Amino acid sequence: MNRQLYSYWRSSAAYRVRIGLNLKALVYETRHVSLVDGEQQSAEFLEVNAQGLVPVLKEGEVTLGQSLAILEYLEETYPENPLLPSDPVMRAKARQIAGMIACDIHPLCNLRVLKYLQQEFAVSDDGKMQRYRHWVRQGLEAGNAQIEPTRGRYCVGDSPTLADICLIPQLYNANRFDVSLTGLDALLHIADHCQALDAFIEAAPERHSPA
Repeated sequence: MNRQLYSYWRSSAAYRVRIGLNLKALVYETRHVSLVDGEQQSAEFLEVNAQGLVPVLKEGEVTLGQSLAILEYLEETYPENPLLPSDPVMRAKARQIAGMIACDIHPLCNLRVLKYLQQEFAVSDDGKMQRYRHWVRQGLEAGNAQIEPTRGRYCVGDSPTLADICLIPQLYNANRFDVSLTGLDALLHIADHCQALDAFIEAAPERHSPA
């Protein structure tokens, strides 16, 4: 099946989907969309996704945006190599952690939000990064505590799930922007296990830079 992922190499949302596709062992073609050059607002891309955001997955006649919706679609369409536990409570826990990262941490620190602060409110570079580090650190501290009852080698048990798929891109961004990870031992332990897997290694932004 012809499968395309519209992606930007440093987009954490696109990074999530790359991990999910790799864990599912699904082959795809990357369509690079440069967020820094504004290609997401081009007429051509807006025909693909009127929201003007990546990622977008095109698979046959199916076109989907929003990383969590894409990952849930992959889970339901390709049940092999599951991204969610079989136990309903643990499935909900994995979704809870994924939602905390994707819906509570990430939107506050999104590129377009940070740009808006600078353009409309004249927030300095230092002020922008102080805000970024505050919200990421606060969210990761909550995540570090939240996974204690469920973690094994990964956030929920001993197999990677939707929670880990969301966690690793957020930690990548935290490192990139010098967010302190001191004391987040549970998350860092999980990151070590994730980053030893080919599915995570091959999804890393540096492997997908168009340059």
